[in-house]
Amino acid sequence: MTMRSTRLMKKPLQTVVFRSVKLVSVVALAAALAAGCSQAPEQPAQAAASEPQVPTVRVQPIAKLKIAEPLEQVADVVSAIQLDIVAKSGGDVLEILKKKGEYVNKGDVLFRLDPSDVSLMHQKAALSKRNSELNYSKTKEDLENGKTEARNGLAKLEQQLKDLERNYNKLRNDYDAGLVQKKQLDDMETQMNNLKLDIKAARDKLATLESSTQLEQLQIAAEIAGIDLQQADKSVENLEVKAAASGVITDLNVEVGMTVQQGFRAGTIQQLDPIRIKSELTEETARLVRGKQELTFYIPGVVEKTKAKVSYLADVMNSTTKAYTLELEVPNSERKIRPGTKAQVLLTEEVDQNVVAIPSLSVVREGSETFVFVLAGEQVEKRKVELGRLKEANQEVLSGVKEGEQIVVTGQHLLKDKDKVQVSK
Repeated sequence: MTMRSTRLMKKPLQTVVFRSVKLVSVVALAAALAAGCSQAPEQPAQAAASEPQVPTVRVQPIAKLKIAEPLEQVADVVSAIQLDIVAKSGGDVLEILKKKGEYVNKGDVLFRLDPSDVSLMHQKAALSKRNSELNYSKTKEDLENGKTEARNGLAKLEQQLKDLERNYNKLRNDYDAGLVQKKQLDDMETQMNNLKLDIKAARDKLATLESSTQLEQLQIAAEIAGIDLQQADKSVENLEVKAAASGVITDLNVEVGMTVQQGFRAGTIQQLDPIRIKSELTEETARLVRGKQELTFYIPGVVEKTKAKVSYLADVMNSTTKAYTLELEVPNSERKIRPGTKAQVLLTEEVDQNVVAIPSLSVVREGSETFVFVLAGEQVEKRKVELGRLKEANQEVLSGVKEGEQIVVTGQHLLKDKDKVQVSK
């Protein structure tokens, strides 16, 4: 009973195992069929994978943005002209009418000199001129009288010679006729020869009078005396020392009673209208303003931002300061701007700061050169660009692209020139 029970129990186990094996076989066959079915359409997918993929990129339009605030430069306010106050005559300071720091107009009397010594010089020059004129007039009269007398004397002698020649010819005829002696003829001939000598002397005297330079010399002397008098007149006029230009007296070194010599530098006047604003620029900052006719400046608390004419910009760097001198000319009729103060000059304007800029991350660097990719239809163009100032995530572009073009901002490092791309929305 026990053995039979064991056989009966083994039979169902074998059946279970057999059925399990069959089931596994069926599953394996089904899996194989399924695998075969799934691998059948794989060939077209592999063919598609072997074709070149069109890269997807993002683009954005190139625009202008404010890259920085206008660039400013500190400048000095200086007078347009500085003139020395010079005493053109010598003498003692008699009176001082203006003082240091005072504003004067051109022609204002600053101080006066004692006229005593100059007046004596003027009187002496006047007398000398008068004396020269009298000498000239008398000599001219005497010379004219001498010429007239010489001409008259010469005319008389010439007439006497004609009369004597006529008498001599008659006497010679009488001598030939035997009416007179030879001695009478010889005496008359001697008279005639002597008269010819007198005529020659009279002509020489007249020629000497007519060619005389004495009158010319006296005329020159009179003119020199006239010039001396003019100088004396000028010296009298120069006793009043006047302002040569309108401006502020910044220096005046005279006192009443002080003796000054001709040419003494008594002080300085600085012209305030117009006035100049002067600055020294580097080569880079000079390049920013070169070619501009006007620049903006301001003086805090004195002058708001206003335009001024560029009167000078050096073409060559100063060998001492290693800088380029810039000068602005500013009208200053109200004299609000004073020399010695500081001004701010705007080397660039607000409009100069609105520049074409691109995202810094869009730039592809190859050695020392920089490139970007610009969308052109369905392709991209590789452009070499020159970069300028940097502001946060953007950078100024000096050349290579222009406003409005579409620039690749992602995926550009995998691109080549003329690559076809797909733009991501």
